[in-house]
Amino acid sequence: MGLFVTFEGPEGCGKSTQIRLLKSYLQGEGWDVLDTREPGSTPIGERVRAILLDPTCAEMVPTTEFLLFSAARAQHVAQVIRPHLARGGVVLCDRYADSSLAYQGYGHQLDLEMVRQITRFATGGLVPDLTFYLDVPVEVGLRRKSGGSGDAWNRIEQKGIAYHERVRSGYLTMAAADPGRWVVVDATQSVERVQELIRAAVRARWNGPTGEKGGTR
Repeated sequence: MGLFVTFEGPEGCGKSTQIRLLKSYLQGEGWDVLDTREPGSTPIGERVRAILLDPTCAEMVPTTEFLLFSAARAQHVAQVIRPHLARGGVVLCDRYADSSLAYQGYGHQLDLEMVRQITRFATGGLVPDLTFYLDVPVEVGLRRKSGGSGDAWNRIEQKGIAYHERVRSGYLTMAAADPGRWVVVDATQSVERVQELIRAAVRARWNGPTGEKGGTR
């Protein structure tokens, strides 16, 4: 089986850049690497993404938001992630199920156990082998995001600072509860230093005690 690596973090933490650099590195090491993102990465998922990020959908309630993310995720896992892992490849995913716990669970304060149960159903229980949390202070991340270009999470980034602080706190809580899977990286460091730490953690995972490369749960 392959290796499933996810990247999480607040807005503007630099996930896309780090995924691009890691993909290039792993391909150089001979891995079959697929980079993907949530929500999206399937025709159905991209249509859901457009709704989720549309600032004109301001009336969307948290439960609807979570269920839309979960629907896109179910399609993503079945159509993209599991097939590539089954071929022995590496999947690098920009956000995954932990985002729903952070943003809709901790951020919107939905019932966490309900979020976990629906997420298990949507993903068929697929859990990443390794999750990087790129941590930046909320104000720093939002400033980076607003000053950048490309695909912005418009409707979500427009939420207040208190919401984004709850999201960040939720991520740190999850990482502390499962240190075997999560690697917390200070993303205020240079891009090069962050990538160095990420590569070291990936190498440690595929050269673990068993000597085997990865293996999904």
